Amino acid sequence: MTTEHPTAAARSTVYGYPRQGQNRELKKAVEGYWKGRVTADALRATAAELRRTTWQQLGADGIDEVPTGDFSYYDHVLDTTVMVGAVPARHREAVAADPLDGYFAMARGTQDVAPLEMTKWFDTNYHYLVPELGPDTVFTANSAKQVAELKEAVALGATARPVLVGPVTYLLLAKPAPGVAADFDTLTLLDRLLPVYAEVLGDLRAAGAEWVQLDEPALVQDRGQAELAAVERAYQLLGTLADRPKLLVASYFGRLGEALPVLAKAPVDGLALDFTEAAAANLDALAAVGGLPGKRLVAGVVNGRNIWINDLEKSLSTLGTLLGLAGRVDVAPSCSLLHVPLDTTAERDIDPQLLRWLAFARQKTAEVVTLARGITRGTGAITAELAANRADLASRTHSPVTRDPAVRTRTAAVTEGDARRSQPYSERASAQRAHLGLPLLPTTTIGSFPQTDELRTARADLRAGRIDAAGYEERIKAEIQEVISFQEETGLDVLVHGEAERNDMVQYFAERLTGYLATQHGWVQSYGTRYVRPPVLAGDISRPEPMTVGWTTYAQSLTDRPVKGMLTGPVTMLAWSFVRDDQPLGDTARQVALALRDEVNDLEAAGTSVIQVDEPALRETLPLRAADHQEYLAWATESFRLTTGGVRPDTQIHTHMCYAEFGDIVQAIDDLDADVISLEAARSHMQVAHELADHGYPREAGPGVYDIHSPRVPSADEAAELLRTGLKAIPAGRLWVNPDCGLKTRGWPETRVSLENLVSAARTVRGELPAS
Repeated sequence: MTTEHPTAAARSTVYGYPRQGQNRELKKAVEGYWKGRVTADALRATAAELRRTTWQQLGADGIDEVPTGDFSYYDHVLDTTVMVGAVPARHREAVAADPLDGYFAMARGTQDVAPLEMTKWFDTNYHYLVPELGPDTVFTANSAKQVAELKEAVALGATARPVLVGPVTYLLLAKPAPGVAADFDTLTLLDRLLPVYAEVLGDLRAAGAEWVQLDEPALVQDRGQAELAAVERAYQLLGTLADRPKLLVASYFGRLGEALPVLAKAPVDGLALDFTEAAAANLDALAAVGGLPGKRLVAGVVNGRNIWINDLEKSLSTLGTLLGLAGRVDVAPSCSLLHVPLDTTAERDIDPQLLRWLAFARQKTAEVVTLARGITRGTGAITAELAANRADLASRTHSPVTRDPAVRTRTAAVTEGDARRSQPYSERASAQRAHLGLPLLPTTTIGSFPQTDELRTARADLRAGRIDAAGYEERIKAEIQEVISFQEETGLDVLVHGEAERNDMVQYFAERLTGYLATQHGWVQSYGTRYVRPPVLAGDISRPEPMTVGWTTYAQSLTDRPVKGMLTGPVTMLAWSFVRDDQPLGDTARQVALALRDEVNDLEAAGTSVIQVDEPALRETLPLRAADHQEYLAWATESFRLTTGGVRPDTQIHTHMCYAEFGDIVQAIDDLDADVISLEAARSHMQVAHELADHGYPREAGPGVYDIHSPRVPSADEAAELLRTGLKAIPAGRLWVNPDCGLKTRGWPETRVSLENLVSAARTVRGELPAS
């Protein structure tokens, strides 16, 4: 595109920004507060400083309009629950006594009170706290956080735009509260909720907000007429308030589809649309409704979810088309930058040329600023940036890092038979029972045990050269010995080595596979204070040597009980990485699957009889539109079977999934053809067990009885009651007993007691079973 004539000045903006700080200051302050080492005032001061730093940096980098309200101590959906007064009854006393402690109690629970359920934010790896609503829910406005943060930004001289979760999305994300009928439609509460939003908008207007952004990402999913009617009603009411700020309704993560005409004619002042993953669809739909004459369009032309540099010329072309479709066009990333790390300049171990292919949050804001200048002043104003961008894109395209002929040849030779076990499950199950000799309701864990300060210190010592590889290996062996000994003493049936050597379930493998780049400071929030460093999947994937066999066989040498081999599956390796965008995802998944297949086969050859291939991301990566599900699930399930299809019938293949809505992928879970699946179930009260039963799932399953994302220790009676609930859906001969997820984030004291209670519960319920 060539733009030589200046147009109306385009503003640059972002929808949200990483919260943690350059050195994860927020994580340290919050966890320090939980442990009593940081006062509430000190925590608030750290948070205020992080917000100030972010706004000042965005302004210095050229962002014209900064977001407020996107900062959170734990989760922005939980913040919305507080804003609308939808605190669950069991938490109201704690919130009334101390709002901050009550807030964290809703997020994490206490020993006496369960937390809110947690699940994935659309198809990302961010987790939100699920609102609990019912016919008796009373909403009340509490705009204190939103108003205070707006005033902070304005006091710094920033042009600020508060960002709120929109009312329709909030209700669609909610679930019926405990004790409320499962079919309760939370959207029926809309007319009760809208006056609260109106009050919050009024408070923000009074505090100086010119614009307020209402995020409605749920509208990029398939929505029926009743839901679209709710959208129309919501924005007719909010848009016609007598004294309100200007309203920008934002969608992201896909095409707005049938909701676009509804919002285009609503009395709101602007729309924000995703023009990266859904560029063509949203362009066509916008043109079909006649554009947005007289309204603001915020064009998300920089991918806010991935870390590859933008194709500036392509984005300028898109923006040029949009200039004729709205009253004004501003430039933004496609979504909040919460989903990417902060700044590539902190990276020291990535080749400088490869680093130029990457754009983290700060680099993406620079791209947004460049594009805004380009459509305002013409391409002549950004000649140098365009030339550098073309060179970097060409460097990536032609680099030998991205293409390995041997990997491509092997992938092309894959047959359908490679992705199938040699015998059906019914025959395999008999062989496995005879081989393993496990009791009814066998007990196990998901894989990881607590990552202690000593383990982190050992890894740091190895990196710093304070110990050599042999010294590090001795420390890891000592940890494995302790983990195995504890599991034997506790009475678990299938053991794990505890993953002491692993920094992260994806990063560990990425560092041992060709084609990946590892970052040192690329932290991204997963939930609360849990941050991960997603590796960068930059090129073709292969496995130079075994990755887990040595540690697994060492653990097995310490016990006569079976020890599970533990691997991360191909879909999760993609979903929890920043995946390459220059070839179809299915092609990349097959490459990863073949590398993992080599590891599975080597584990079996070394004597491992139980191998777990975790796929917690299978559901989160499901496309948001039903029309796109079949293609995705076909390659996703095939890649799992390709990983596991080469083992003997008596080798038991497990998989694991957690913190997602499983009901709409039960058939895909079946299609994995795993012998055993473990799933999160404690917070959702065994819902998934009934979903499996309703489907007629024929294999073994372990719906979790211990919520590991809460510090509370479940009693043996509580775990037993969950088991009894599970037995109503899954026969005893196919029911396993396990926690919801890995124990990496927990401490040893609570882990010990919780697992002892889990084993005790299994023994109690076994004793209640009829004699066979």
